[in-house]
Amino acid sequence: MQNQRIRIRLKAFDYKLIDQSTAEIVETAKRTGAQVRGPIPLPTRKERFTVLTSPHVNKDARDQYEIRTHKRLIDIVEPTDKTVDALMRLDLAAGVDVQISLG
Repeated sequence: MQNQRIRIRLKAFDYKLIDQSTAEIVETAKRTGAQVRGPIPLPTRKERFTVLTSPHVNKDARDQYEIRTHKRLIDIVEPTDKTVDALMRLDLAAGVDVQISLG
């Protein structure tokens, strides 16, 4: 896999899970002899929802909820065959979304 690059994008609602998963990926890639750039923290997406608490009147009474989506980016610059095999066998946390692209 000469002149290849593996780009891994991680998304999660819990920042502890995403940091733990990035640490596992970086440690696995470095153990197999690949060069790693990252993890790069990307901007956190904040979705806010406003809900009326009263069923009829009283528009002043509202609750606000927020969902934060944390994102990280990891580049593996010179992956070996061992690196790809180790990353395929890696078992990450359930709440982490992983997107892998080759470039």
